Amino acid sequence: MLDATAKALFHGLAQVPTLQRLASRYGMAPGTGFARRFIAGETVEEAIAAVADLPSKGLLLTLDYLGESVGSAAEASAAAAEYVSIIEKIVASGVERNISLKLTQLGLDVDRATAVDNMRRILEPADANGFFVRIDMENSPYTDATLGILETLWQQGHRNVGTVIQSCLKRSPDDIRTLNGRGIRVRLVKGAYKEPREVAHQRKSEVDAAFVELMQTLLDEGTYPAIATHDPDMIDATKVYAASKGYAKDRFEFQMLYGIRRDLQLALVNEGYRMRVYVPFGKQWYPYFMRRLGERPANVTFVLKSLFRERG
Repeated sequence: MLDATAKALFHGLAQVPTLQRLASRYGMAPGTGFARRFIAGETVEEAIAAVADLPSKGLLLTLDYLGESVGSAAEASAAAAEYVSIIEKIVASGVERNISLKLTQLGLDVDRATAVDNMRRILEPADANGFFVRIDMENSPYTDATLGILETLWQQGHRNVGTVIQSCLKRSPDDIRTLNGRGIRVRLVKGAYKEPREVAHQRKSEVDAAFVELMQTLLDEGTYPAIATHDPDMIDATKVYAASKGYAKDRFEFQMLYGIRRDLQLALVNEGYRMRVYVPFGKQWYPYFMRRLGERPANVTFVLKSLFRERG
């Protein structure tokens, strides 16, 4: 499923201080930065400006402030405060009120209570201003904790919140049935973490087959699911299944990453589907950028092709 050598290589490159400094200086330079096609900026103001034209193209968006795995309660509190500020700036800007975040950015590695408290700090203004908040899924050691915290928040009355399920994990059919039963919105992805054989499918064919099965369950029983993939085969399978069931095109949405397959994003909009762009921003963009390359060897070719093929 993953090339462990490539993943380790790019993870290592992400930690090299010299490369981080060079990337910080040149990667996001106005007009010429090599990462600007895939990262919307280092500040929320830059991100808002970068996505200003998406609505006119019929594209939906979610903003993701990059960061994860903080090591102290103080860092987690600072991240939560930043999200509150981001919410205020999104409201003032008028762009779509939809954000994504990671629980390790909010202190899950410190302790569960810290992450829950910081989520509440974010959800209070988010709920008051009509935001939808997606809790991103991290690797399998965090799955139980992520779903447990989501359940806690749901029981406390927070309804504009959802999460992500990875088709590579063998547990995912049970998790999706539980989430569907609650009415919680799910974003379906293949999953890009290196996972042990005991918990995850290892072959691409198995991950794809699981993705299709879970997609069908979500379309049948889920609450406005998000089918997040750049894989044309998975997209076609979704369209064929939805049509065979007579499902309206607004029953679900497709999602893709900012800067990836812009041509395909617009083609889906032109076909009448809802298409959301996942928009990352923040000063922690370099480790994110390198991990995206390392998650799958195909991503390297994907990025290089995108750099030379400005379509859409």
